Amino acid sequence: MYAIIKTGGKQYKVEAGQAIYVEKLAAEAGEKVTFDQVILVGGETTKVGTPNIDGVTVEGTVEKQGREKKVVTFKYKPKKHSHQKKGHRQPYTKVMIDAINA
Repeated sequence: MYAIIKTGGKQYKVEAGQAIYVEKLAAEAGEKVTFDQVILVGGETTKVGTPNIDGVTVEGTVEKQGREKKVVTFKYKPKKHSHQKKGHRQPYTKVMIDAINA
């Protein structure tokens, strides 16, 4: 059985026992999280929501909080002695999917 959930403005296809990296959630490592915006549940039969399926949730456990590798942007204007260097590390949450409650 699999499900498509929505969190952090993105959609993820998940199965029980799978680890996913999502946008940062306000939860500590070891806490349980519940995703209630389930768009689709597939398996033997398929249920499609309009836009969400009522009464279906996906449960997971937060494994860790982290930040991705640094992305460096560099802008410059030739012959103007103008340049700008910025770095960014996007925060993420690693979630282990425990169960799909359909």
